[in-house]
Amino acid sequence: LEYGEAEIEMHIDSINNGDNVLIHDDLLATGGTAKAAAQLINELGGKVAGFSFLVELSFLKGRKTLQPHSPKIVNIADF
Repeated sequence: LEYGEAEIEMHIDSINNGDNVLIHDDLLATGGTAKAAAQLINELGGKVAGFSFLVELSFLKGRKTLQPHSPKIVNIADF
């Protein structure tokens, strides 16, 4: 959320220690939701292999928010 608060949850047995995980979402805007998912994956011992999106609103600079978690960030417009 850009102007509010929300929670993201996942089962603690969803990720095993050392798992490589691709985070996929339809839209990259500010990067908040994907960043939260990356943090959960890291907390459970997983590694973010990369991010994929269908659409990116580049003027919101969400890519910059995600780069510390993985430099591999693609959207369908990249192809």
